[in-house]
Amino acid sequence: MGAASVHGTTKGMQAIVGNDNGWLELIDDARVPELEPDMVLVKNAAVALNPVDIKMLGKLATKGAVAGHDFAGTVLDIGSSVWTAAPIKVGDRVCGAVQGMHSLTPTVGAFGQYVGATDVVLVKVPTHMSFEEAASLGTGIGTMGLALFRSLQVPGYPTKPASEEKTVLVYGGSTASGTIALQLLRLSGLRAITTCSPANFDLVRSYGAAECFDYRSKDCIKQIKAYTKNSLKYVVDCVSEPETMELCYACIGRSGCRMTTLEPPPSFLHTRAKTVFLDWVLGPALHGKPIDWPEPMKRDAAPELREFANKWFITVQQLLDDGKLRPHPLKQMTGGLPAVFEGTELLRKKAVSGQKLVYSLL
Repeated sequence: MGAASVHGTTKGMQAIVGNDNGWLELIDDARVPELEPDMVLVKNAAVALNPVDIKMLGKLATKGAVAGHDFAGTVLDIGSSVWTAAPIKVGDRVCGAVQGMHSLTPTVGAFGQYVGATDVVLVKVPTHMSFEEAASLGTGIGTMGLALFRSLQVPGYPTKPASEEKTVLVYGGSTASGTIALQLLRLSGLRAITTCSPANFDLVRSYGAAECFDYRSKDCIKQIKAYTKNSLKYVVDCVSEPETMELCYACIGRSGCRMTTLEPPPSFLHTRAKTVFLDWVLGPALHGKPIDWPEPMKRDAAPELREFANKWFITVQQLLDDGKLRPHPLKQMTGGLPAVFEGTELLRKKAVSGQKLVYSLL
């Protein structure tokens, strides 16, 4: 299904794409994604912004490639060999994440009227959830599944809690990824502790944090080491800037730890290679497809990650259907796609805390 069958015209769709300057622009004639065997074509209803949408600008921006990762909408067409966590049909409400601003798949970013969604990371939107709430889930829920249950290998699982409560540090608990991590850890029978600003302590506790620490405090590391009796064995950094990764590394227990970040750790950080497993994850790798971003984000096809995603999103679908996962607090923005630029500027200035920016396209 191409532009002509969607619109009755070959004009294309409105979308936000990369431009010559490594930034973004809104155009009205972007190509509608051609339906592939493992793809679901979605009429977009809402999009959400992520920090990665800012990180993709500059040298990573591909001219003409549709930007954006998180979306929710209505199924228009289904590829010939699609696998999804729950059976879907045309007209169903779905949500997920795509690989935005990507040279190998330039038509499938989230910031367009139509989205070519990879099947394996797509879930049906429960009846109790709005498009805007659903659009806020995709990147965070996929990335945290990969980080916690494949990279960190925490004991327990949301559908099979651990028999012994272990402590996991979630740096940045008030981020959208952080509140997902806190919920998943609680469901897995684990004790989640977190860092955030004191203004967000009540927020993170409501998502499952057992204890909160002010990351700005000069005693933050000392407090975490005292709370964990210098035996912390699991850390996930949901902010993943050099200074946050350094703080997390300093909190590791005396006998070692597994630590996972969302960006490549700086080379100076890893001073305890014999006792610390240090890893970083890239959410779009869950699609199992090649990624052509510059090193170190470049990836070959990874069928084993698609297999992991198969199992993980069955769990996600079950948790959503049962009402066991709730979205991050939303800040609903007005103006549709043209207004997304305002949101990217807010993210660039780090003017958003404890909320996820979402835009209705209806």
